[in-house]
Amino acid sequence: MKYFIGVDVGTGSVRAALVTAEGKIIEIAVCPIKLFHSKNKFYEQSSDDIWAAVCDVVKKVVANISKESVKGIGFDATCSLVALDRDGLPVTVSLTGNNNQNIILWMDHRAEEQARYINKLDHKLLKYVGGKISLEMEIPKLLWLKENLKDSWNKTDLFFDLPDFLTWKATNSESRSLCSLVCKWNFNVKPNGNSRWSSDFFDEIGLSDLKANNWRKIGCDVRPPGYPVGSGLSSKAAKELNLVVGTPVGTSMIDAHAGGFGMLGCSAENISSDFTSRLGLICGTSTCHMIVSKDEIFVNGIWGPYYGAMIPGLWLNEGGQSSTGKLLDHIIDSHPATLEIKSKLQPHMHIQQYLSDLLKSMASKRNLINMAYLTEEIHVWPDFHGNRSPLADPTLRGMISGLTLSSDEESLATLYLATMQSLTYGTKHILEALTSAGHKIESLLVCGGLSQNLLFTQTQADVLGLPILCPIERESVLIGSAILGSCAAKAFPSMYEAMKAMGGSAYVINPTTEAYSYHCKKYRVFKKMIEDQRIYKNYMSDKS
Repeated sequence: MKYFIGVDVGTGSVRAALVTAEGKIIEIAVCPIKLFHSKNKFYEQSSDDIWAAVCDVVKKVVANISKESVKGIGFDATCSLVALDRDGLPVTVSLTGNNNQNIILWMDHRAEEQARYINKLDHKLLKYVGGKISLEMEIPKLLWLKENLKDSWNKTDLFFDLPDFLTWKATNSESRSLCSLVCKWNFNVKPNGNSRWSSDFFDEIGLSDLKANNWRKIGCDVRPPGYPVGSGLSSKAAKELNLVVGTPVGTSMIDAHAGGFGMLGCSAENISSDFTSRLGLICGTSTCHMIVSKDEIFVNGIWGPYYGAMIPGLWLNEGGQSSTGKLLDHIIDSHPATLEIKSKLQPHMHIQQYLSDLLKSMASKRNLINMAYLTEEIHVWPDFHGNRSPLADPTLRGMISGLTLSSDEESLATLYLATMQSLTYGTKHILEALTSAGHKIESLLVCGGLSQNLLFTQTQADVLGLPILCPIERESVLIGSAILGSCAAKAFPSMYEAMKAMGGSAYVINPTTEAYSYHCKKYRVFKKMIEDQRIYKNYMSDKS
């Protein structure tokens, strides 16, 4: 047997999967990682802690096979900023001064002022990030470090995006992924091969010192995803991972992009296999919306277009919602009825399944043809952590209209459903921006935790009026990383062939029409809520 390993570093854990050349997952291992929340808006992690977790999960998935049968390994991770000194040791990015806290997590919002400053300069490069740089990207965070932690700035020898840190640990190569640099570092990539860092952009924003030594500190060797890194696993990494020295390592991807990469090649009956007709939703703590095109399409408030950042020869647009799975957890965990519900859950039953069953019962008692109607009087604007797209406004906040004094489990179920609907209206908002700019979307692909929630996927289908494809092999992010390893090993003639061979198949959830007009009304309320929030802000900023 030939196996490939996919490693995924998420917000709260590291996972590894042992995958066959047909895309079948044989083993999965999970290890939690530390998260430091030292201050409001500040989220940090430790690169040493993460690499230790990577070694733990990889050793577990290969425990029962010959390590010689592993032909390649690929890595993906969150788009988080890693700081290392000249000895490869962690440099603090934290106000605590703790060197273990050397990663600024993707969801960290400390660089709001720096992002605002960069956007005011209106450099032409910003057209490739929807017109506005996001404070979740790395350049505003780098500027924050330079302005606020000068000692750390001076000590840092290498800055990595977390996916590139993993390939560096595995191979000692300082190469960077085109995926990370183009999508999160404002690297300027062109189809004609004239790709480069934009010197005048860095001069203008005050980071010209990064140009030293041919941009080595942030990357001068840039490779497309799946391209072999160095000479494969170093002897040190091979020992730590219990793999063979020289095992091919694929150039990495951001975790959401690996999910899109792992999904786009899957097949479903009577659904077009054209990559450009599919919108991928990679659902986790947040949700990313990925779509590729043959042409360069600019969409206000949507990141990209990025050439070759996910699939060779195709442009990528990326939308997203900053808080989705995390928002649902927050709504549930902060409600008075939750503790009582959890005390009576059956073994292995998730509280979201309990709430879905309760909603069915509530709809039946009221003789409703669809449970969607239960939320007629309660409306949610879901941007509790700011809007990533299409409004690109991190200052926005969540809103709930229609609350009562009720604190029973039915009130929680209704609020849970209204929140889930609002997340779907957020996807509709993004989809409208994409289609109005020229994308033609015929189906949605969904992976991640929420893809296993039938209420969520059916709501998506009903609101959007499009079929939803859920891959049979649910762990699309891990599949995507494993495909990167197969590409580095040259196990398939091309990346396209690898995606189709390992992408598997999907089951389809088709839309129902019984509540379509109802959702249209709710969507009108959804868009009115943001108008109202802006009016409130104007009132409060009035100095008269």
